[in-house]
Amino acid sequence: MKRKVCVVVASRANYGRVKYVMKAVQNHPKLELQLIVGASTLLERFGRAVDIITADGFVPLRSIYYVVEGETLSTQAKSTGMGIVELTTAFEDLKPDMVVTVADRFETMATAVAATYLNIPLVHLQGGEISGNIDDRVRHAITKLADIHFVASELSARCVISMGEDPGYVFNYGCPAMDVLANEDLSISNDDMAMYHGVGCKADWEKPYLLMLQHPVTTSYGHGFTQVGETLEALKKVPEIPKIVMWPNIDAGSDHVSKGIRHFRENNMGAPISYFKNFAPEDYARVLNNAVCCVGNSSSFIRECAYLGVPVVMVGDRQHGREHGKNVAFAGYDKDEITMKIREQIAHGRYQPDYRFGTGNAGPRIADELARVAIPDAL
Repeated sequence: MKRKVCVVVASRANYGRVKYVMKAVQNHPKLELQLIVGASTLLERFGRAVDIITADGFVPLRSIYYVVEGETLSTQAKSTGMGIVELTTAFEDLKPDMVVTVADRFETMATAVAATYLNIPLVHLQGGEISGNIDDRVRHAITKLADIHFVASELSARCVISMGEDPGYVFNYGCPAMDVLANEDLSISNDDMAMYHGVGCKADWEKPYLLMLQHPVTTSYGHGFTQVGETLEALKKVPEIPKIVMWPNIDAGSDHVSKGIRHFRENNMGAPISYFKNFAPEDYARVLNNAVCCVGNSSSFIRECAYLGVPVVMVGDRQHGREHGKNVAFAGYDKDEITMKIREQIAHGRYQPDYRFGTGNAGPRIADELARVAIPDAL
């Protein structure tokens, strides 16, 4: 009898990190994939990642709306509560043998709490990492709720074990996002990207460009407008290279960052900057791979860019203390410092690939482990 593996995808970023796990589970003779999509994956203003998910051949068994409008600290807490309520009902209906959740977001916390209180074994991807904001507390709390851990690096494995987790249930198979990089053609062309209709200047993907993606920082809620403004002004001081700017995620403070981007866009209409909501995982991999430098605070700049050797300028403290490769330079929220770091990284050029987060075979290895791992005795 097949084990029913329920994967909850609740953000565009997490889909990119779990896509190859889902494919491997779907194709495994001893596993049955149950897919739940929810939260920002269903919302148009965050790119409706559910359309990409279904186009990739995955059929959600449940689509759950549980995002409270506003993107404040209060609505983030309320969205977590709604997620617990809605996911509990879904898990009771689907009766999975295990639930898979990813990383450190509030949607991940909702998944973890619902599964734990239903005594469903919880599988956590990307635990044991360190970063400089509330994500640490959420991530470590999920680690303590989880039964089976698939970490992305050896350092993360040691961290999870040091938290008292059973080493027999901690597996370092790398980050599944590396599977996208290893198994897709990462060349880019205007024809490849013609389906994406951004705003601002028309993007020419065949010429050098800077990529910016900056999310709100929950622990400095209310400062996103100013913070993103400094980064955008820094990009403006490198006028010779066009820019690709992506909209932030749904975390508390997202409206402040989005407002900052819109304000800058309206005051710089002629600038060579293109603005996009979302890309499919393989196309986002192409966008990363072909950037001359990535600027902002996305964790993809830590993971995927290490594998690719793409230069990065990490702005602010959202990824403070996180394990990273030599390709990452750090800057504060100061346009002059950011500009200087960008120019230094462009001058340096590509770095040697760093495979600390995996070599691109995580999905099949995780699926094989899910098929054979013994359910922990506590359950």
